[in-house]
Formats: sequence, structure tokens, C-alpha cells
Amino acid sequence: MATRQSKARPRILRSVLENGASTALAAVLLIAWQVAVPLLGISEFVLPTPWAIIARIWNDFALLMQHAYVTGLEVVFGFGIAVLVGVPTGLTIFYSRLFEKAVYPLLVALQTIPKVVLAPLLVLYLGYDWAPKIFLAFLISFFPIVISTVVGLQTLEKAMVDLLRSMGATEMQTFFKLRLPTALPSIFGGFKVAISLAVIGAVIGEYVAAQRGLGYLQLQASSQFDTTLSFAAVVVISAMGVLMFSAVSFVESKVVFQREEAK
Repeated sequence: MATRQSKARPRILRSVLENGASTALAAVLLIAWQVAVPLLGISEFVLPTPWAIIARIWNDFALLMQHAYVTGLEVVFGFGIAVLVGVPTGLTIFYSRLFEKAVYPLLVALQTIPKVVLAPLLVLYLGYDWAPKIFLAFLISFFPIVISTVVGLQTLEKAMVDLLRSMGATEMQTFFKLRLPTALPSIFGGFKVAISLAVIGAVIGEYVAAQRGLGYLQLQASSQFDTTLSFAAVVVISAMGVLMFSAVSFVESKVVFQREEAK
């Protein structure tokens, strides 16, 4: 009994250290930031302290949440459209050689274009309302979903497919019983990258032309030399990205078979 307890203690300690490592590192960086600003004589107009930023978030919480709601909707709709279009596109690329040869190079070429240069054109064509921000969030998150879908489907060994076919399975049965479960970890990896990029896409769109949203609020704060509010908007944008990433990870944990890590 004592031997089991002595073996369990290092595992428990390691688990505590691993789970608390990011929190501890963040705390150290924030404390160093809080101490360094007054110690080095840096004006809070140039670099506000973490405490000043937290206080501003608390004081202007309603304002920040009002704009965060708009940005959040843009991200969710853009990401949702990217999923609805990106996964079928990846499936078509996998199953159709002709479609792959025709579309794949165009997708790669589109991905190489910096999305910030497209934002003014999207505003010109789609107006100043929701459409350009949602489309930009879709555009920037579409490619990772397509790539992750194709890569996930290609990772399956042909011998496994031949085995199912030899047992009389149709392609539809092979897809749902073997191809899709095998590809899901890769697909959700693409989803997690895409949701982070969708936040960036929506904010970029708000930088160019918007009357609401966290990107718009940050620009307004910067134009009024309100550095603390600008930092507060950045913190809320970051928190939104983390929450959405965590939401996708939660869904992944419920629908994807968890394989043992190769460590």
C-alpha cells in the first residue's frame, strides 16, 4: 500500500505542475509588467499596468460586452459558413481528382493573398454592415478547414479500406465507419486553427469599416489616445478567442475518439 502511494505522488505532483504551468507563467509575467512600468518610469499613457487595464475592463464592462457581442456574432457566422463550405470542399477534393487539379491551386493562391488588402475591396462590394466582416472571417478560416479535411482523409491506410471492401462494405459505409472517424482528429485540428483565425478576420474587417465591434472600439480609443481602453479591447478580443477555441475543443472531446498520445 505504501509503495502504491509513493508511486502515485510523483504522478500527482507532475499533473499539478503541468496543469498550473501556464497560470503560473502568466502570473509571473503580469507581476513583472505591473512592477516594471512604475519602476522604469514608463507613463501609463504609453503602457498601462495590468491592474489599470483590469480596472478599465471592470468600469467599462457593459461597453466592452456590447461591442464583443457584435464581434462574436461575426466570428461565429464566419466560422460556421467556413465549416459548412470547407468540409464539403475538402471531401470533393479527396474524392475527385479533376476537382482537386482545378480548385486546389486556386485555393492556395487565394490563401497567399494578405486578407488585410482585401478588406477595403470587400467593404466596397458588400457595404459597411455585417457582410464584409463575416465574409472576411469566413475567408481567413476556410483554407485550414479544407486542408485539415483532405489531410485527415488521406491518413487512412489503404489496407484498412481494402479490408472493409472485401467484407462487402459500400463506400458510404466505409466513409462513416472508417474514413470519417479516422479523419475527425485532423478536421477538428483545422477547426481550432480556423476559429482563432476567424477572430482575426472579423477584427481586421472592423478596422477597415465598422460602427460596432471590438476592432472599431479599439480604433476609437486609439484615435482619442485612450491607451488603457485600447488595451482593454485587446484583452477582451484575446479572451474571446480563447473561449471559442475552448468551445471547439470541448465539442472535439465529445465526438472524437481520444487516442493515446505518442509520448
